[in-house]
Amino acid sequence: MIAAERPQSGAKLLALDARGAIAQAPAADLPMLLRPGDLVVANDAATLPASLHGTHLPTGEHIEVRLAGHLDGTARFIAIVFGRGNYRTRTEHRAPPPALRAGDRLALGPVTATVERTLDHPRLVAISFEASDGDLWAALARHGHAIQYAHVSEPLKLWDVWTKVASVPVAFEPPSAGFVLTWAMLAAFAERGIGFATLTHAAGISSTGDDELDKRLPFDEAYLIPETTAAAIRKTKAEGGRVIAIGTSVVRALEHASAGGELRAGKGVATGRLSSASRLKLVDAIVSGVHAAGESHYELLRAFASDDALQNMQELAEARGFRNHEFGDFVLIERTRSNSLFCAFADGNARMRYWRGEQEGLRS
Repeated sequence: MIAAERPQSGAKLLALDARGAIAQAPAADLPMLLRPGDLVVANDAATLPASLHGTHLPTGEHIEVRLAGHLDGTARFIAIVFGRGNYRTRTEHRAPPPALRAGDRLALGPVTATVERTLDHPRLVAISFEASDGDLWAALARHGHAIQYAHVSEPLKLWDVWTKVASVPVAFEPPSAGFVLTWAMLAAFAERGIGFATLTHAAGISSTGDDELDKRLPFDEAYLIPETTAAAIRKTKAEGGRVIAIGTSVVRALEHASAGGELRAGKGVATGRLSSASRLKLVDAIVSGVHAAGESHYELLRAFASDDALQNMQELAEARGFRNHEFGDFVLIERTRSNSLFCAFADGNARMRYWRGEQEGLRS
């Protein structure tokens, strides 16, 4: 599949409904595929400049530190460390860092960090910065860069990785499903009687470059659900509407916060993976990027639909030139009601159903 380098004005969307039928539409038509009374929930986390280049002081060797998770306190993080090189080398081909040990100091531009401990992997560490909160934020702003990968040929600016609703800078990579949102789309939601709310979830990194380490993704991720959002969700559910999550981070936050049976507003930390074995309590549909089987994001999509349905969607996305990665095209997946599937395709001897406007479409 082709990797997208920047958000696309003409992004496409594949929609998989609860019966297994698939349709294609422009991503801008998302409001027409939802029902009046639905509630769209997005992640409003802004993306940190979480890539820091510097020096491993015990050896003098060049390193890159990618912040990957929050620990207690604003100056303590989980981090992935690489050796010499930059994003132009594929992540899985990056040189390893020098051997990291507790107490090692890392010079990262205008600030210094200390390795608190390693986390059962040579490149995964807990670090703490030797700086006040103000100095740390200033150093990140001046010295840090957005985490990026080799499929993006030009350096990303920070605003490239902020969605339209970005607010609090706590994400390590963009909550990229949020790139589907435009101001025109938000207006269309309101016109059609579709609600909109936000939560803040510290979206983590998508790849470490190491297969074994990738199996740990996603790391634990902090979130904050405002009471106004929780109230909107309760009202939507009580009135028979659906909760539509914009991105996997929203699903993780809402499902974790409702694990006890009642949605809790406030702060929390989403742990573990959602997968085909998960039973979703709150979220009825998800808008996501196009992900490949085996990725942690794809595993979460298996909580919504069967493997057969997701494979059909993946094959159609490839056949129709959909783009993947953080700036790619989108999928809308309703939670499956049964195991019976009937999919209609436009290629070969089949036919694509394309729903727009006030047609019944995905509304069942």
